[in-house]
Amino acid sequence: MDYRFLLANERTFLAYVRTALALQVAGLGVLQFLTHGHSVVRYGLGLVLVLAGSYLGLAGYRRFRSNEASIRAGVDMGPAGSVTLLVGAVVVVPLAAALVLAVVAAL
Repeated sequence: MDYRFLLANERTFLAYVRTALALQVAGLGVLQFLTHGHSVVRYGLGLVLVLAGSYLGLAGYRRFRSNEASIRAGVDMGPAGSVTLLVGAVVVVPLAAALVLAVVAAL
């Protein structure tokens, strides 16, 4: 067994954790400090960011455990399945929130 693969897997997990924390803190920042505009947009965007961060943390842990078991067993690793939902949440939700905020500000 090559320990470099285990260490690379751990670094990848730590990157997942770091990104999850960043999303959660951004969501909490939106909930706390975005005071202009409708509160529905603020709560929606903030909660989606917090939930996306929480999901990413769990998905990163599951991927870490699965990859570690595969590395130790010497079998091929499975594909990452959590990426599509996360990209959708991180790209679509802020764009939709920005559009709603722009429309509300124009009224």
